[in-house]
Amino acid sequence: MFNKYRATQHQVYIAARDHFIRHPEQLIALECHFIQQTHQYLTAARDEIARDYNEASYLYPFWQNYPPEERGRQPRGDQFPWIEVGEHAIGTKLSRLLYNDYDLRDTGLPAGPDQRFVLSSPAISRLTSGYTDSAWLFIDIKSVGPRDNFEHAVMSHNQVSGNGLWNHPEDGVRNDVLTATGARTSHSFHCSVPPLYVLSDGTIAPVINVLIKPFYRMLALSGNNERGQPLSSITVACIPNGLLLMNGPRYLSQHPGLFYPGKDDKSKNPLKVRARVSFPVLNSIADWRVQQVHIAAA
Repeated sequence: MFNKYRATQHQVYIAARDHFIRHPEQLIALECHFIQQTHQYLTAARDEIARDYNEASYLYPFWQNYPPEERGRQPRGDQFPWIEVGEHAIGTKLSRLLYNDYDLRDTGLPAGPDQRFVLSSPAISRLTSGYTDSAWLFIDIKSVGPRDNFEHAVMSHNQVSGNGLWNHPEDGVRNDVLTATGARTSHSFHCSVPPLYVLSDGTIAPVINVLIKPFYRMLALSGNNERGQPLSSITVACIPNGLLLMNGPRYLSQHPGLFYPGKDDKSKNPLKVRARVSFPVLNSIADWRVQQVHIAAA
């Protein structure tokens, strides 16, 4: 199975990669389309999302003796990691919402973002001038509270796409190493996602990276003895495809600070060191790349 379609996939991949390097506007149009669509879905479903997100706090008696493992270097004990709350209350809804507008495949990958959908539609075909009718939508969901709500998101190596070099069929796809550059330090960032995939049936699926960042309030900080972590807002952001970062418009060199050092220490495997992506820099590339969904107070 590993090699049955390799030669054909390599041939189609090389042609598709060259096509999108020559037509970066099509990748940009796809990214704009999918972040707008995601924002519309979340806005339309925000009451349902808030209901299911906030239910995790109401269910506290059922998990209070088995709380999720605290994260961070010096947790204070009054904030619960809400990562899985966001992944389920928001992430699993998206497949149902996407079914309204796309043919959807839950194609498997051994590693990657929280949600991965191969989507096909006439709209995608129009945006690529008929070159392909499909895209692979990668969605990461990162819930944050008031103590960790910053103008960035921490991305792992398997949540960002690269420039996807594939010189010989037997080699497989490799990305050039990016540099996450900060004010005082920098480090290598080994993103592992290719800029596009060629499925076994010949489907060409450029990668679209969308980040969803739910922000929850901490009622314990209000001083009235209440506890709970209700949803307050949702940030939606789109990270450029690797071909846009390193080829085409070369966003990585044209917008310094787009990626900057993450929060991993030197003991971390250097191939898996994370990087932060800056929301203000994303906004400077295009204002549609970062959008907000406001939630009514619980």
